[in-house]
Amino acid sequence: MVSDVIRERPYLFLGSRLKRIGESMQADVLKVVEQAGLRVQPAQYPVLAALDRHGPLGVGDLVEATGVSQPGVTRTLAKLTEMGLVEAAAASADRRRRTVRLSPEGLELMARSRVAVWPAVEAAVVALCAELKGNLLEQLDAIEAKLTEKPLDQWGKAGARPTVEILPFDDSRAGDFHDINAEWISSMFVLEPTDREVLENPQARILAPGGDILFAKAGDLGVVGTCALQKTGENQFELTKMGVRETARGLKVGEVLLEAAIARAGELGAETLYLLTNSKCAPAIHLYEKLGFVHDADIMARFGARYARCDVAMLYRGRSKG
Repeated sequence: MVSDVIRERPYLFLGSRLKRIGESMQADVLKVVEQAGLRVQPAQYPVLAALDRHGPLGVGDLVEATGVSQPGVTRTLAKLTEMGLVEAAAASADRRRRTVRLSPEGLELMARSRVAVWPAVEAAVVALCAELKGNLLEQLDAIEAKLTEKPLDQWGKAGARPTVEILPFDDSRAGDFHDINAEWISSMFVLEPTDREVLENPQARILAPGGDILFAKAGDLGVVGTCALQKTGENQFELTKMGVRETARGLKVGEVLLEAAIARAGELGAETLYLLTNSKCAPAIHLYEKLGFVHDADIMARFGARYARCDVAMLYRGRSKG
């Protein structure tokens, strides 16, 4: 078996060992980033975080804020500019001083990162470093042993999921109900007259007849999801107009929202709870199946004609106890 030369000469190769641990941790952080649906490298976060914290900065400012060398900062800025996450800021009084800032896409990415990535990574590192003892080299031994046991993204799992808060309908959220649904429907289909009627008149079409509308809020991202329960008969409700913004991908907002909607339907006395969708919405259908909806031909025959895009109808049967 080949020996680990870096650990054999720990003082001589201390820098190499720190770099090795850092590269291992960054590779695991990348898994968290990818799970959140974000397109950024962990090593790019310090520059992004500095711009997010301080606003427009020059290269020298970024070197000071991050401790990264000037060539390193310049390379990172070039890549982030190419990715559309950073842009040139307005000219300052000193025309020789070029500053950059986060683009709208960069601001959105940072907002999502603060909710979907940073809490998970911080919780993982806290768990990884818990109960470390001894001198620096002994602690490095323990960290590497723990990372061998399981990767960083598997530590601190309890803190990885951001808090999703369920909110009731009020007039101030009517715009969110419209915009979130219009966003996802228009991205895949065409807004039909029945869509517009419900989205533009939620009080009359959903609430007044005895239904309800719920919203999901995720930290700094604000309201990112919504779902309606439309009363269509005695003790009968359609789960409809459920959408989650693209900015909240990877946060499991849909699952939390659907669980809340099912519970609310029970509170409203629903004996029949169904939904209508399209086979193109495969991830959503998988979620519906996971939480107890089954495909139902009778529901399709009775209600499927409401939407031109409908080719899937499902009835809530409850989760399997197995």
